[in-house]
Amino acid sequence: MVCVKCEKKLSKLAAPDPFTASSSSIKAGDRKVGENKLLSRPGSSKNRFQPYQGKCKDCKQSVTQNKAKYCHGCAYKKGICSICGKQVLDTKGYVMSSK
Repeated sequence: MVCVKCEKKLSKLAAPDPFTASSSSIKAGDRKVGENKLLSRPGSSKNRFQPYQGKCKDCKQSVTQNKAKYCHGCAYKKGICSICGKQVLDTKGYVMSSK
């Protein structure tokens, strides 16, 4: 769970969305046959997902999002944004197990 401010920091997919991409939005000179989109984008080495880079602050489990401080489980239990740690949801009325 992320806040509205951090939604723009979320990782993007390598493949374009087939429902929003149209022939007019894709330029003919930009696409190559058999091209790996993750490796070909400029500046892609710093934006690539590094699976063992980030760890959760609480449980030390690896996070599934770039630049995230908390894993999804810890962020949901506390009701905070997983990237910045800002309070997003009030969890006082929720019944959550302590496991």
